[in-house]
Amino acid sequence: MTLPGNLVPTAPSAQPAQPRDAVTVVLLRDGADGVEAFLLRRVKGMAFAGGMTVFPGGGVDQRDADTSVAWAGPSPEWWGSIFGVDPATARAFVCAAVRETFEESGVLLAGPAPDSVVADTSAYATARRQLVDREISLAQFLANEGLVLRADLLRPWANWVTPLEEPRRYDTRFFVAALPEGQRADGETTEASDASWQSPAEAVQDAQEGRRMLMPPTWRTLDEIGALGTVEKVMAEERSVEKIIPKLIRDGDTIRVVFQ
Repeated sequence: MTLPGNLVPTAPSAQPAQPRDAVTVVLLRDGADGVEAFLLRRVKGMAFAGGMTVFPGGGVDQRDADTSVAWAGPSPEWWGSIFGVDPATARAFVCAAVRETFEESGVLLAGPAPDSVVADTSAYATARRQLVDREISLAQFLANEGLVLRADLLRPWANWVTPLEEPRRYDTRFFVAALPEGQRADGETTEASDASWQSPAEAVQDAQEGRRMLMPPTWRTLDEIGALGTVEKVMAEERSVEKIIPKLIRDGDTIRVVFQ
């Protein structure tokens, strides 16, 4: 895989930046021609991945580790064993995944009971803005509304770390989730210039023909999901999650991406 050379500094830092914990959630639905993913095009000029097409996601907030969150599904200990971290950190990853998905797409993986999920999130529009502005935490929001976080609606997918050559680095845990029945993804976030559902093949073709820019983890994930074909198969896929740190090799005006 190659990238334009201007996306990467010409000279790598002598001391690689410490990666920040982050999460991303691949929202899925079944379309007429197979599985589709919800994609956001990041606003140009952003400090990281400006103009790139990505899945909803972002950094882990310290408050995401709040143990008061009502929880249904696999335990933090289970998630920790998957991602190779302690239970408290794993809890923060899952909570961040739910929070970021809601903030960036309006899709909420929570319900009034451990076996239910909200069908319409429009009633929580004010809380959504407050979460974005960091006026409230996910734990406060869920408690105020009497909602239970549905960790069982998420599945672990991958763990990508930004290459050493990048000045901003993230250690990102990838999750997959099916769009809950009755909900819609709107992409109403100031961080995105547009949002859409696309089949993986269409998104990759757009990238190949210059209509989109995809980072290697996004491209690889789209290929993997597209090969499975349906939401059911993606959600049932057993994954071994290992850290992947791509290596960047400059070749004139382009950058070759090598997966280690």
